[in-house]
Amino acid sequence: MAIRPILSSLARHRIAAGLIVAEVALALAFVSNALHMIAERVERLNVRTGLAESELINLDLRAIAPIEEHEALTQEDLRRLRALPGVKGVAVVNQVAFGDNNNNSGVNNKPDNAGTRAGAASYEGDEHFLGVHGLKLIAGRNFLPEEVLNNSAFDKAPETQVPALIISKELADTMFPGQSAVGKPLWVFNGSSTVVGVVEALTNTNPSFARTRHALIAPLRHSYRGGTYVLRVEPALRQQLIRQATAVIREVDPRRSVRRGKTLEEMRSSYFAEDRSMTWLLAGVSVALLTVTAFGIVGLASFWVAQRTRMIGVRRALGATQAQIRQYFQLENLLLCGGGVLLGMLGAVALSHFVMQPQGTPALPWLYLPIGALLLLLLGQLAVLAPARKAASLPAAAAMRA
Repeated sequence: MAIRPILSSLARHRIAAGLIVAEVALALAFVSNALHMIAERVERLNVRTGLAESELINLDLRAIAPIEEHEALTQEDLRRLRALPGVKGVAVVNQVAFGDNNNNSGVNNKPDNAGTRAGAASYEGDEHFLGVHGLKLIAGRNFLPEEVLNNSAFDKAPETQVPALIISKELADTMFPGQSAVGKPLWVFNGSSTVVGVVEALTNTNPSFARTRHALIAPLRHSYRGGTYVLRVEPALRQQLIRQATAVIREVDPRRSVRRGKTLEEMRSSYFAEDRSMTWLLAGVSVALLTVTAFGIVGLASFWVAQRTRMIGVRRALGATQAQIRQYFQLENLLLCGGGVLLGMLGAVALSHFVMQPQGTPALPWLYLPIGALLLLLLGQLAVLAPARKAASLPAAAAMRA
């Protein structure tokens, strides 16, 4: 079909044609970036922590009066909590995933800040840490009881070296690419520590802002005063055991209370609440914008059919078939949407570079441009289909009299 008559007709309707082009360009620029942001957030929502999330409870304690014997109280807490039916294990740690604390440490594979350096989430716990959290050890071993230091003593003697570390696979691959990390030294805290084990995965406590999954576990034993309790329990008994564990804490010493008692799944849900809301908001706005674009195309195409009824009648009288009339309007729409798509691609890249990236969003991957372009071109063809069919169905005699 000749394009020249279509271009001539569009030139006579520059404002209407420009509106469709601008509408398609705006939709593509926004929707491409929105799809990218939605994909980023969906990936974030599905982050793998490496933990037995469905079995974990976090108890965060606070004292309501001065207490000196906090280490002895912690040991009594652990003894009684481990005796509760349905409890598989209990550990005291410095931080938990999706919690309030976010401790990180710089790690080097050579002394004096030389060699490869990386930041890592810095967890601290005793030999119960791995089992309670459900972490999968893929190389090496767990901490030995004699390797575990009291955190209070460690704080009082800054020169003390941590004898052993367990690290995540991602940190091991960064520090020792193509090699086994077990038995090798890492320089962290106050000197070198030997890697004794590697776990398959362990997330940062603040995964939304962590660019890597580098993590380490140091053998430091905490009391309730500087740590938080993590219980691994039967999933069906989680809420019941939160109540029972809270009562146990009060029984051991009523000068303390449980500031927060939540399952890890509840903590995860609260942590990602904003991301979920933003995902639905972006999806809703994208659908609304595409709907408005589709209705705009339908409205303008219907207007043009009404304006060009006599032209349609002339073409039908000269022998044009219904299929040719329909194809005329579909090709006209394809040219308009194609122009909008080209402008929209430039707009999408500009929006990503000047607006999204300064806010911390990664650059828009090029793959979203053809996906968005195809989506808008298909939408345009679907939107113009009804007006095109209406134009094609007009009888020649009736159209000539209009």
